[in-house]
Amino acid sequence: MKITMLAGGVGGAKFALGLRALLQARHPDHELRIIANVGDDMWLTGLKVCPDLDSLMYALAGVNDAQRGWGREDESTRVSAELSEFGVGWPWFTLGDLDLGTHIARSALLREGLPLSDVTRRLSARWDLGARLLPAAETDLETWVELEAGCAETGTVHFEEWWVRLRAGIPAHRFHQRGTQPVQPGAGVLEAIADADAVLFAPSNPVVSIGTICGFPAADGPGIAGIPEIADALRSTRAPVVGVSPIIDSAPLRGMARQCLQSLGWECSARAVGLAYGARSAGGLLDGWLVDEADASAVPELRSAGLHAQAAPLWMTDAATSQDLAAAALQLADLVSSSPR
Repeated sequence: MKITMLAGGVGGAKFALGLRALLQARHPDHELRIIANVGDDMWLTGLKVCPDLDSLMYALAGVNDAQRGWGREDESTRVSAELSEFGVGWPWFTLGDLDLGTHIARSALLREGLPLSDVTRRLSARWDLGARLLPAAETDLETWVELEAGCAETGTVHFEEWWVRLRAGIPAHRFHQRGTQPVQPGAGVLEAIADADAVLFAPSNPVVSIGTICGFPAADGPGIAGIPEIADALRSTRAPVVGVSPIIDSAPLRGMARQCLQSLGWECSARAVGLAYGARSAGGLLDGWLVDEADASAVPELRSAGLHAQAAPLWMTDAATSQDLAAAALQLADLVSSSPR
Protein backbone atom coordinates (compact mmCIF):
# COMPACT_ATOMS: atom_id res chain seq x y z
CA MET A 1 0.00 0.00 0.00
CA LYS A 2 1.44 3.35 -1.07
CA ILE A 3 0.36 6.41 0.90
CA THR A 4 1.51 9.93 0.07
CA MET A 5 1.02 12.78 2.50
CA LEU A 6 1.40 16.55 2.12
CA ALA A 7 2.51 18.18 5.35
CA GLY A 8 3.89 21.13 7.22
CA GLY A 9 5.93 20.78 10.39
CA VAL A 10 4.46 20.28 13.84
CA GLY A 11 0.86 19.28 13.03
CA GLY A 12 2.07 17.28 10.06
CA ALA A 13 4.57 15.44 12.26
CA LYS A 14 1.91 14.41 14.79
CA PHE A 15 -0.33 13.13 12.02
CA ALA A 16 2.61 11.35 10.36
CA LEU A 17 3.37 9.47 13.59
CA GLY A 18 -0.20 8.26 13.84
CA LEU A 19 -0.32 7.32 10.16
CA ARG A 20 2.99 5.44 10.35
CA ALA A 21 1.84 3.48 13.41
CA LEU A 22 -1.45 2.60 11.71
CA LEU A 23 0.24 1.44 8.52
CA GLN A 24 2.81 -0.62 10.41
CA ALA A 25 0.01 -2.37 12.29
CA ARG A 26 -2.35 -2.99 9.37
CA HIS A 27 -0.22 -2.93 6.23
CA PRO A 28 3.29 -4.29 6.88
CA ASP A 29 4.22 -3.91 3.20
CA HIS A 30 3.24 -0.22 3.08
CA GLU A 31 5.26 2.66 1.66
CA LEU A 32 4.79 6.08 3.26
CA ARG A 33 6.01 9.16 1.38
CA ILE A 34 5.76 12.63 2.96
CA ILE A 35 5.93 15.72 0.74
CA ALA A 36 7.16 18.48 3.04
CA ASN A 37 6.63 22.22 2.84
CA VAL A 38 9.81 24.16 2.06
CA GLY A 39 8.29 27.65 2.25
CA ASP A 40 9.68 28.18 5.76
CA ASP A 41 13.21 27.44 4.52
CA MET A 42 15.90 30.09 4.62
CA TRP A 43 19.62 30.72 4.44
CA LEU A 44 20.65 31.99 7.86
CA THR A 45 24.25 32.61 9.04
CA GLY A 46 25.37 30.86 5.86
CA LEU A 47 23.34 27.74 6.63
CA LYS A 48 20.36 26.21 4.86
CA VAL A 49 17.61 25.85 7.48
CA CYS A 50 14.54 23.71 6.66
CA PRO A 51 12.18 23.94 9.65
CA ASP A 52 9.37 21.69 8.43
CA LEU A 53 11.60 18.99 6.95
CA ASP A 54 13.52 18.89 10.22
CA SER A 55 10.41 18.82 12.42
CA LEU A 56 9.15 15.83 10.45
CA MET A 57 12.53 14.10 10.50
CA TYR A 58 13.13 14.61 14.23
CA ALA A 59 9.60 13.49 15.15
CA LEU A 60 9.77 10.33 13.04
CA ALA A 61 13.23 9.61 14.46
CA GLY A 62 11.94 10.06 18.02
CA VAL A 63 14.50 12.76 18.86
CA ASN A 64 12.25 15.83 18.74
CA ASP A 65 11.41 18.12 21.63
CA ALA A 66 7.83 17.02 22.25
CA GLN A 67 7.17 19.85 24.70
CA ARG A 68 8.04 22.69 22.33
CA GLY A 69 6.90 20.77 19.27
CA TRP A 70 10.01 21.66 17.29
CA GLY A 71 13.78 21.19 17.51
CA ARG A 72 15.75 18.43 19.23
CA GLU A 73 15.26 17.02 22.70
CA ASP A 74 17.90 17.70 25.37
CA GLU A 75 19.02 20.74 23.39
CA SER A 76 21.47 23.50 24.31
CA THR A 77 21.91 26.93 22.71
CA ARG A 78 25.53 27.93 23.32
CA VAL A 79 26.32 28.50 19.64
CA SER A 80 23.28 30.73 19.06
CA ALA A 81 24.21 32.76 22.14
CA GLU A 82 27.73 33.20 20.79
CA LEU A 83 26.43 34.24 17.37
CA SER A 84 24.26 36.87 19.04
CA GLU A 85 27.32 38.29 20.77
CA PHE A 86 28.86 38.77 17.34
CA GLY A 87 25.66 40.37 16.03
CA VAL A 88 25.10 37.56 13.54
CA GLY A 89 21.80 35.89 12.71
CA TRP A 90 18.37 36.54 14.18
CA PRO A 91 18.47 36.82 17.99
CA TRP A 92 14.75 35.97 18.15
CA PHE A 93 15.23 32.77 16.11
CA THR A 94 17.25 30.51 18.35
CA LEU A 95 18.75 27.40 16.79
CA GLY A 96 19.86 24.65 19.16
CA ASP A 97 23.35 23.20 19.01
CA LEU A 98 22.20 19.75 17.87
CA ASP A 99 19.87 21.36 15.36
CA LEU A 100 22.77 23.43 14.02
CA GLY A 101 24.60 20.17 13.35
CA THR A 102 21.81 19.24 10.94
CA HIS A 103 21.98 22.62 9.18
CA ILE A 104 25.77 22.48 8.87
CA ALA A 105 25.62 18.97 7.41
CA ARG A 106 22.84 19.96 4.98
CA SER A 107 24.67 23.10 3.85
CA ALA A 108 27.94 21.23 3.32
CA LEU A 109 26.24 18.61 1.14
CA LEU A 110 24.38 21.25 -0.85
CA ARG A 111 27.64 23.08 -1.50
CA GLU A 112 29.10 19.81 -2.78
CA GLY A 113 26.41 19.94 -5.47
CA LEU A 114 23.86 17.47 -4.14
CA PRO A 115 20.20 18.42 -4.73
CA LEU A 116 18.02 18.97 -1.66
CA SER A 117 16.16 15.68 -2.19
CA ASP A 118 19.42 13.71 -2.07
CA VAL A 119 20.62 15.69 0.93
CA THR A 120 17.36 14.98 2.74
CA ARG A 121 17.73 11.28 2.02
CA ARG A 122 21.32 11.35 3.33
CA LEU A 123 20.31 13.11 6.54
CA SER A 124 17.26 10.90 7.09
CA ALA A 125 19.32 7.71 6.67
CA ARG A 126 20.79 8.28 10.13
CA TRP A 127 17.52 6.96 11.59
CA ASP A 128 14.90 4.40 10.62
CA LEU A 129 12.06 6.85 9.95
CA GLY A 130 9.60 4.38 8.49
CA ALA A 131 8.84 6.97 5.80
CA ARG A 132 10.52 8.77 2.93
CA LEU A 133 10.78 12.54 3.24
CA LEU A 134 10.43 14.44 -0.04
CA PRO A 135 11.05 18.20 -0.20
CA ALA A 136 8.20 19.77 -2.17
CA ALA A 137 10.69 21.80 -4.22
CA GLU A 138 14.23 20.99 -5.30
CA THR A 139 15.08 24.66 -5.63
CA ASP A 140 14.70 27.49 -3.11
CA LEU A 141 11.06 28.52 -2.60
CA GLU A 142 10.77 30.82 0.41
CA THR A 143 7.57 32.40 1.67
CA TRP A 144 7.72 36.15 2.25
CA VAL A 145 5.04 38.31 3.77
CA GLU A 146 4.07 41.77 2.53
CA LEU A 147 2.90 43.61 5.63
CA GLU A 148 -0.25 45.68 5.52
CA ALA A 149 0.39 49.39 5.02
CA GLY A 150 -0.20 51.84 7.84
CA CYS A 151 0.98 49.51 10.61
CA ALA A 152 3.83 49.89 13.08
CA GLU A 153 6.10 47.97 10.68
CA THR A 154 5.83 47.92 6.92
CA GLY A 155 7.60 46.29 4.00
CA THR A 156 8.19 42.64 3.24
CA VAL A 157 9.69 40.15 5.69
CA HIS A 158 10.52 36.47 5.61
CA PHE A 159 7.66 34.31 6.81
CA GLU A 160 9.62 33.18 9.88
CA GLU A 161 10.12 36.80 10.94
CA TRP A 162 6.39 37.48 10.61
CA TRP A 163 5.58 34.23 12.41
CA VAL A 164 8.18 34.21 15.20
CA ARG A 165 9.29 37.79 15.84
CA LEU A 166 6.04 39.60 14.98
CA ARG A 167 3.81 36.70 16.10
CA ALA A 168 1.61 37.47 13.08
CA GLY A 169 0.52 40.59 14.98
CA ILE A 170 0.79 42.80 11.91
CA PRO A 171 -1.75 41.81 9.22
CA ALA A 172 -0.35 40.25 6.09
CA HIS A 173 -1.36 42.04 2.92
CA ARG A 174 -0.02 39.30 0.66
CA PHE A 175 2.17 36.20 0.64
CA HIS A 176 4.97 35.97 -1.92
CA GLN A 177 7.04 32.96 -2.93
CA ARG A 178 10.65 33.75 -3.74
CA GLY A 179 13.09 31.38 -5.32
CA THR A 180 14.51 29.96 -8.50
CA GLN A 181 12.04 30.28 -11.36
CA PRO A 182 10.55 28.16 -12.71
CA VAL A 183 10.18 26.16 -9.52
CA GLN A 184 11.44 22.60 -9.79
CA PRO A 185 9.36 20.05 -7.84
CA GLY A 186 11.40 17.80 -5.59
CA ALA A 187 12.66 14.58 -7.07
CA GLY A 188 10.09 11.83 -6.67
CA VAL A 189 7.25 14.16 -5.66
CA LEU A 190 5.15 13.91 -8.81
CA GLU A 191 5.70 10.15 -9.00
CA ALA A 192 4.67 9.75 -5.35
CA ILE A 193 1.34 11.42 -6.13
CA ALA A 194 0.78 9.58 -9.41
CA ASP A 195 1.31 6.03 -8.09
CA ALA A 196 -0.27 6.44 -4.64
CA ASP A 197 -3.15 4.36 -3.36
CA ALA A 198 -4.24 7.41 -1.36
CA VAL A 199 -3.05 11.00 -0.99
CA LEU A 200 -3.66 12.75 2.32
CA PHE A 201 -3.42 16.42 3.31
CA ALA A 202 -2.21 16.56 6.91
CA PRO A 203 -3.91 19.02 9.32
CA SER A 204 -1.26 21.65 8.58
CA ASN A 205 -1.63 25.37 7.95
CA PRO A 206 -3.67 25.50 4.72
CA VAL A 207 -2.08 28.70 3.44
CA VAL A 208 1.63 28.66 4.28
CA SER A 209 2.21 24.89 4.60
CA ILE A 210 -0.11 23.01 2.23
CA GLY A 211 -0.66 26.14 0.15
CA THR A 212 3.05 26.56 -0.48
CA ILE A 213 3.09 23.04 -1.88
CA CYS A 214 0.01 23.07 -4.13
CA GLY A 215 -1.45 26.58 -3.89
CA PHE A 216 -4.28 28.19 -1.95
CA PRO A 217 -6.66 30.72 -3.48
CA ALA A 218 -7.73 34.04 -2.06
CA ALA A 219 -11.43 34.68 -1.65
CA ASP A 220 -11.21 37.89 -3.65
CA GLY A 221 -7.83 38.16 -5.38
CA PRO A 222 -4.49 36.44 -5.91
CA GLY A 223 -3.68 33.76 -3.37
CA ILE A 224 -0.50 31.80 -2.79
CA ALA A 225 0.72 30.17 -5.97
CA GLY A 226 2.25 26.94 -4.72
CA ILE A 227 3.93 24.64 -7.24
CA PRO A 228 1.70 24.29 -10.32
CA GLU A 229 3.06 20.87 -11.32
CA ILE A 230 2.10 19.46 -7.92
CA ALA A 231 -1.41 20.90 -8.15
CA ASP A 232 -1.75 19.36 -11.62
CA ALA A 233 -0.53 16.00 -10.31
CA LEU A 234 -3.13 16.09 -7.53
CA ARG A 235 -5.90 16.83 -10.00
CA SER A 236 -4.88 14.00 -12.31
CA THR A 237 -3.91 11.20 -9.91
CA ARG A 238 -6.11 8.10 -9.86
CA ALA A 239 -5.75 7.96 -6.07
CA PRO A 240 -8.38 9.47 -3.77
CA VAL A 241 -7.22 12.78 -2.31
CA VAL A 242 -8.43 13.40 1.23
CA GLY A 243 -7.73 16.35 3.52
CA VAL A 244 -7.91 16.65 7.31
CA SER A 245 -9.06 20.01 8.60
CA PRO A 246 -6.55 21.99 10.71
CA ILE A 247 -9.46 24.05 12.08
CA ILE A 248 -11.80 22.85 14.83
CA ASP A 249 -14.82 24.93 15.80
CA SER A 250 -13.31 28.06 14.17
CA ALA A 251 -10.00 27.68 16.03
CA PRO A 252 -6.71 26.49 14.49
CA LEU A 253 -5.24 23.34 15.99
CA ARG A 254 -1.91 25.14 16.25
CA GLY A 255 -0.20 28.25 14.98
CA MET A 256 -1.68 31.25 13.27
CA ALA A 257 -3.86 29.88 10.52
CA ARG A 258 -6.54 32.43 11.42
CA GLN A 259 -4.29 35.35 10.46
CA CYS A 260 -3.20 33.58 7.27
CA LEU A 261 -6.78 32.83 6.19
CA GLN A 262 -8.01 36.31 7.03
CA SER A 263 -5.25 37.85 4.90
CA LEU A 264 -6.70 35.97 1.92
CA GLY A 265 -10.27 36.93 2.71
CA TRP A 266 -11.40 33.61 4.22
CA GLU A 267 -13.05 33.01 7.56
CA CYS A 268 -11.24 30.69 9.94
CA SER A 269 -13.40 27.57 9.68
CA ALA A 270 -13.23 23.99 8.47
CA ARG A 271 -16.01 24.86 6.05
CA ALA A 272 -14.09 27.73 4.46
CA VAL A 273 -10.86 25.76 4.09
CA GLY A 274 -12.66 22.84 2.48
CA LEU A 275 -14.44 25.13 0.01
CA ALA A 276 -11.17 26.91 -0.76
CA TYR A 277 -9.39 23.66 -1.60
CA GLY A 278 -12.41 22.69 -3.69
CA ALA A 279 -13.61 19.37 -5.07
CA ARG A 280 -11.59 17.68 -7.80
CA SER A 281 -14.84 17.08 -9.63
CA ALA A 282 -15.12 20.88 -9.97
CA GLY A 283 -11.45 21.60 -10.71
CA GLY A 284 -10.27 21.71 -7.09
CA LEU A 285 -7.77 19.57 -5.21
CA LEU A 286 -9.74 17.25 -2.92
CA ASP A 287 -12.13 14.35 -3.11
CA GLY A 288 -12.75 14.09 0.62
CA TRP A 289 -12.64 16.50 3.56
CA LEU A 290 -12.57 15.37 7.17
CA VAL A 291 -13.88 17.86 9.74
CA ASP A 292 -14.24 17.61 13.50
CA GLU A 293 -17.52 16.60 15.12
CA ALA A 294 -17.82 20.19 16.33
CA ASP A 295 -18.09 21.23 12.67
CA ALA A 296 -20.56 18.55 11.60
CA SER A 297 -23.11 21.23 10.66
CA ALA A 298 -20.85 22.21 7.73
CA VAL A 299 -20.96 18.71 6.19
CA PRO A 300 -24.12 19.21 4.06
CA GLU A 301 -22.76 22.37 2.41
CA LEU A 302 -19.39 20.71 1.79
CA ARG A 303 -21.12 17.74 0.20
CA SER A 304 -23.18 20.07 -1.96
CA ALA A 305 -19.87 21.52 -3.22
CA GLY A 306 -18.84 18.05 -4.42
CA LEU A 307 -16.70 16.94 -1.47
CA HIS A 308 -17.08 13.63 0.33
CA ALA A 309 -17.25 15.30 3.73
CA GLN A 310 -17.42 13.50 7.05
CA ALA A 311 -17.12 14.45 10.70
CA ALA A 312 -14.82 12.63 13.14
CA PRO A 313 -12.78 13.47 16.27
CA LEU A 314 -9.73 15.43 15.07
CA TRP A 315 -7.90 16.25 18.30
CA MET A 316 -4.52 14.48 18.42
CA THR A 317 -3.91 14.40 22.16
CA ASP A 318 -1.74 11.28 22.22
CA ALA A 319 -0.45 8.44 20.05
CA ALA A 320 -3.78 6.61 20.12
CA THR A 321 -5.88 9.56 18.96
CA SER A 322 -3.35 10.39 16.24
CA GLN A 323 -3.63 6.82 14.99
CA ASP A 324 -7.44 6.98 15.15
CA LEU A 325 -7.41 10.15 13.06
CA ALA A 326 -5.18 8.50 10.45
CA ALA A 327 -7.61 5.58 10.35
CA ALA A 328 -10.55 7.93 9.79
CA ALA A 329 -8.70 9.63 6.92
CA LEU A 330 -7.93 6.31 5.23
CA GLN A 331 -11.51 5.13 5.74
CA LEU A 332 -12.72 8.25 3.96
CA ALA A 333 -10.24 7.56 1.15
CA ASP A 334 -11.68 4.05 0.84
CA LEU A 335 -15.19 5.53 0.67
CA VAL A 336 -14.11 7.88 -2.11
CA SER A 337 -12.54 4.98 -4.04
CA SER A 338 -15.70 2.91 -3.82
CA SER A 339 -17.98 5.77 -4.90
CA PRO A 340 -18.83 6.34 -8.56
CA ARG A 341 -17.00 9.27 -10.12
